Amino acid sequence: MNNKIDNLAADNIRALAISMVEKANSGHPGGAMGGADFLHILYSEYLNFDPTEMNWPFRDRFFMDAGHLSALMYAQYSLFGNYSKEDLQNFRQWGSVTPGHPEVDVLRGIENTSGPLGQGHAMGVGAAIAAKFLDARFESLFTHKIYGFITDGGVQEEISQGVGRIAGHLGLSNFIMFYDSNDVQLSSMTDEVSSEDTTMKYEAWGWKVINIDGHDHAQIRKALDDANAETEKPTLIIGKTIMGKGCVLANGDMYEGECELHGKPIGDTKADFNQTLINLGANPDSSFDTYPEVQDYYTQVIATKTANAAAKKATIAAWKTANPALAQKMEMFLSGVLPDLDLSQVVQKANVATREASSSVLGYLAENVENMIVSSADLSNSDKTDGFLKKSSVLQKNNFKGGFLQAGVAELTMTAIANGIALHGGVIPVVATFFVFSDYMKPAIRLAAIQELPVKYVLTHDSFRVGEDGPTHQPIEQEAQMRLMEKIKNHSGHQSLLALRPADAIETSVAWDMALNNTTTPTALILSRQNIKDIPATGTSRYQEATEAKKGGYLVKATSNPDITLFANGSEVATLIGAAELLEKENNLKVNVASIISEGLFKQQSKDYQESVIPKGKLVFGLTAGLPVNLEGLIGDSGKVVGLGHFGYSAPAGVLDQKFGFNPESAAKEILSYIQESK
Repeated sequence: MNNKIDNLAADNIRALAISMVEKANSGHPGGAMGGADFLHILYSEYLNFDPTEMNWPFRDRFFMDAGHLSALMYAQYSLFGNYSKEDLQNFRQWGSVTPGHPEVDVLRGIENTSGPLGQGHAMGVGAAIAAKFLDARFESLFTHKIYGFITDGGVQEEISQGVGRIAGHLGLSNFIMFYDSNDVQLSSMTDEVSSEDTTMKYEAWGWKVINIDGHDHAQIRKALDDANAETEKPTLIIGKTIMGKGCVLANGDMYEGECELHGKPIGDTKADFNQTLINLGANPDSSFDTYPEVQDYYTQVIATKTANAAAKKATIAAWKTANPALAQKMEMFLSGVLPDLDLSQVVQKANVATREASSSVLGYLAENVENMIVSSADLSNSDKTDGFLKKSSVLQKNNFKGGFLQAGVAELTMTAIANGIALHGGVIPVVATFFVFSDYMKPAIRLAAIQELPVKYVLTHDSFRVGEDGPTHQPIEQEAQMRLMEKIKNHSGHQSLLALRPADAIETSVAWDMALNNTTTPTALILSRQNIKDIPATGTSRYQEATEAKKGGYLVKATSNPDITLFANGSEVATLIGAAELLEKENNLKVNVASIISEGLFKQQSKDYQESVIPKGKLVFGLTAGLPVNLEGLIGDSGKVVGLGHFGYSAPAGVLDQKFGFNPESAAKEILSYIQESK
């Protein structure tokens, strides 16, 4: 170790970070200055990765929680050559690779998109779970560490409670988190909002906690050594740091630890930007330069890391030679390729709730997909993910051979953890809860959509037909919220989420097939609590007919020259089939019925196909147990949608169907009224 070069490197990171913020006239310099010492020691001496293959599956991973400290990460990675001087100078600008908050970019070292505080370290815990899961299956190959970086705001954000509990309960000894504790928040000092004992809190959750001076390199090394030696607990390293470490006034006097240094350029504070650069050893005329001594040192660091990775690769190669069958399985896991599956072979009972149908599929997947982790928020026997659990086992401390995570009542935490599992790679994450509680999940669903992660959401009890549980448990607006994500494009130009509400048990099997094969975005499976009448097959195979759902929508009942086309998704499809039978029998009408499992997917089909299902300029009628907006994008200028524009009430589901007009008889009356109005 060389104290001089270590101090110089940390100061170089500080100078680069504040230069980025100053040039952009936007950003957060103070925290980056405080965290520079820890990041330099971690990256130069402890974090194991291959600089020539940043996406190497066996690398250590660093998950940033405090996304506003992006300048710290970009500055650090620029010392490895992952960002050019021009990249740093374009910080927060259009088209740059250095956005204001980090966006997942593994080839440059950015493991996760972060910004909403708390979710970053939750994703880190998810990655640690994935690593433990894989390590239990491949003879200690996945022994890498997951590092996290959190700040005062992230510790305060409520999700940290769920993350802390789960990580401690599972004994995630491969997770090491640095808490940059500088006593300063964006708008106040921390003592104005909190007086808790963070050490005692994390110790109560089962963590190892180490308190250090976050600027003392010897203490940082000792803490990291102790954390890496820990075999039973996750570790929290609480580093007391100074906000704006190294800032000075125009006269050269120190000006550190001030709240104003948090969230605006140094030049807009009482500190002097040029004098601060000089104090850090930088040249104000070329402040984006890497110091020559630091560049020489990091050239050696890169060579050492590359050599260490090569040695580990040789060990892995020898293991593969000795274990060809396991090696093949491991490569399949890491590639994301599924085994051969045939969900048409899943036996579905007649006229069951789609949550029950999903349970049957999950039982099949438990036996055929070995790299899946299913998680439920204390509802596995209600959301029917116990179909998977019955053929697997619960993840436990020192035993990750199972595939089921009992998350407890922590929907947001569970969903953010699933994002981390997906980011790690090699494992397929599934999370489940009641649809109404997806409200707790939305921030993490949104980040999954932004990061294009193939997480699967099982969302049951999908409508007011939850019945006796009353309005707190009856989804009304949730489907509209979820389907908005189908309308938002991700940065790849595709719909950011696939929302599927199947019409019966067989369509549920097809929906699961669609979800499993959707490897580029999250998928929401929206499932019923109550039993649903099966959609009648028009030929010899209902499953084969239901595969048309892969186009987003299809006719489940077709006749030539129909007088009207009815459409819905989920349980309302069966309701409309019942209404169609009444209209044909009592009113001599010719009726088509369509199941539109996903509007977003349906609208990606050709215009000809769309109009073959929902004809343009003809009578069309939609029915939804949620807000009418769920289907209004499909009705054209003359169609009509009947939905629910109010909260539910506590009563048996059948009573609510009658009171709200969601039985075949009531639907038929609405349809006849619409036909009369259209004449």
